[in-house]
Amino acid sequence: MNLLVYIILYPLIWIISKSNFRLIYLFSDFLYLILYHVISYRKKLVRKNLALALPEKTFLERKIIEKKYYKHLSDLFLESFKSLNISEVDIKKRYSFKNIELLDELYKKKKNIILMGGHYASWEWFFIIDRLTDYRINAIYKKLSNKYFDSLIKKIRSKYNGNLISTKNTFKEILKNTKLKGLNIYGFASDQSPKKNKATYWNNFLNNFVPFHTGAEIIAKKYDMAVVYMNVEKVKRGYYLASFELITDKPKKYKDFKITEDFIKLLENQIFKAPEYYTWTHNRFKHRKTN
Repeated sequence: MNLLVYIILYPLIWIISKSNFRLIYLFSDFLYLILYHVISYRKKLVRKNLALALPEKTFLERKIIEKKYYKHLSDLFLESFKSLNISEVDIKKRYSFKNIELLDELYKKKKNIILMGGHYASWEWFFIIDRLTDYRINAIYKKLSNKYFDSLIKKIRSKYNGNLISTKNTFKEILKNTKLKGLNIYGFASDQSPKKNKATYWNNFLNNFVPFHTGAEIIAKKYDMAVVYMNVEKVKRGYYLASFELITDKPKKYKDFKITEDFIKLLENQIFKAPEYYTWTHNRFKHRKTN
């Protein structure tokens, strides 16, 4: 069945990937109508999440955010398809980096980097950073259940030497890399919800008390890696600007969970400024604790 789905969808993905951006965003406008108005893709969950995260806003204010989010989500779907055949020139024009000199400074200090971020704006074209730094670029990701699409994603990322490490292999792969020459950046989307029986750290996030993964912090402390937060802004349709903020280059001096706490605050500030670019279709609050 997985192969059949792949065979059916791949030609459509390929056609979109060969289209120009003007046409892609026309497709995206149509996809928005389907997702939001026709099939109501996870609309109940999105509406619930927005109500939990932004209780101070009125229903009408949240509905405006909701619609903007679905338009952004449609763009993300189509931009991910475009990644199959997008040119390096186009990516560099559309995905830029504001203060990459911070990474250069850490490289001179011979520091590996844990790069923390959330499911905000887009990381789709992040791997172009390989052309701007001497670091080897790795991203921790959850392996897709469809092995054919999983292989496709790896193929797309590897165009710019990006290395995907599945969540199950994170500690093993990082340990292996510490024994090799060269320095690495490891990208973590640290806002995903862990399984409740494995949750060891809880904190307030978007007005809810929820569990957080702490693997990024644990690894940073174990291998004395610098921890950097990446803030991605959606400048306009199809254009993104990433900037970096150092959390610490001395993680072992931080008390337990302080790095994760700082990450949460940075991500919250980013979301509150423009909530329509956060991934509200994730069931982020499924394990929230209530009074």
